[in-house]
Amino acid sequence: MTDSFCVVFVTVGRPEEAETIAAALVSEKLAACCNLLPGIRSIYRWKGEICREPETLMVIKTRRENFERLRRRVTELHSYSVPEIIALPILEGHRPYLDWLRDETA
Repeated sequence: MTDSFCVVFVTVGRPEEAETIAAALVSEKLAACCNLLPGIRSIYRWKGEICREPETLMVIKTRRENFERLRRRVTELHSYSVPEIIALPILEGHRPYLDWLRDETA
């Protein structure tokens, strides 16, 4: 049953933007929970330039079947033209938590 869940990582430029996206995902039942980790520093290449920017990392828990709808919603709300939206499977988990995750995203 754990193969039906995933964690999605999304980075955003401002904590307020992360709050907006997280509230939408949870209220629309596309995610059970979003953890927001402000204060990360990202170093990446964009259009041939090395960039160093502060960002907020979103750690989003959902069901794998919700990923495509979640991806579309994040893209609609996100300020980046190419946002990071990647999913990793949840291989194991505390059964009561996974039951709650399933119920909150049904």
